[in-house]
Amino acid sequence: MTSDILHAAEHFVSRNARLLDRHRFAFHFHNGPAEPVRTVLDAYRNVDGGYGNGLEPDLRGHGSQPRAVEFALRVLDELGPLPRELATEAGTYLTSVTRSNGGVPPVLPTVRHTEAAPWWRDHADFSGTLAPTAAIAGLLHKHHVSHSWRDRATAFSWTHIRGLRWTDPEEAIAVCTFLQHAPNRPRAKAEFARLAPRIRAVIELDPYASGHVHTPLDIAVHPGHIARQLFTDAEIGAHLDALLTSQDTDGGWHFTWDTWCPAATPEWRGAVTLQRLLTLRAYGRISENLGDPRAV
Repeated sequence: MTSDILHAAEHFVSRNARLLDRHRFAFHFHNGPAEPVRTVLDAYRNVDGGYGNGLEPDLRGHGSQPRAVEFALRVLDELGPLPRELATEAGTYLTSVTRSNGGVPPVLPTVRHTEAAPWWRDHADFSGTLAPTAAIAGLLHKHHVSHSWRDRATAFSWTHIRGLRWTDPEEAIAVCTFLQHAPNRPRAKAEFARLAPRIRAVIELDPYASGHVHTPLDIAVHPGHIARQLFTDAEIGAHLDALLTSQDTDGGWHFTWDTWCPAATPEWRGAVTLQRLLTLRAYGRISENLGDPRAV
């Protein structure tokens, strides 16, 4: 069963996913090198140190966007230590787009003049927000990257986390990334304990719910994640069972939000399929890897 799942997913990735996710699959499941992933990812980077060019499939314009920077850092995080030069240049870009409140928005007003999903083109609030500011700051802390932007974003994140009385799934994921890696562990644990009921309240516990929902596995992507303690073993197990059965006959997994662009659909499915596989492996539901294909 495990082998069938991985081989079916590999066929899907080979047929449908973009080159970035093909190399990520090889890195994670064929003991492939990290350098091809970094090389392809670099093609999405702009001279300002940010990322754009469709790295986030719903943001297809050339210009850099903070949400794309988070996307890039999460990919780099999979590979090991963040390259200092890339992290520093990303910090320089983020400094240039930081709002007066100390945070960055997911997208900038320039998104209105580019090819982007309707929900981004119609975005109205361009003030700094926890998603993605807290997530990016958390990833920089995880890799011990020192930068003035990180320090300002950390102060912003603490202030806005302290003021949270309600949240949403995307914001909750960003907050958890920050609290997982913030160096002030007593403060992080205290804030997480306070926010735990609010975060759990916006996560869909029905493993077979339809629509644009976020499940426990979308936030607690591995057993060591800070959000894992929000859910019982039975809840996690039920969602893992559902995740296994939701693999499509073509070998991939579907995403739950709206489609708007023919090119974005397979790109998102490739990225989502890889994330599903990584989550299943982290929880012990599929084997470690497929080995070196050259040995077959």
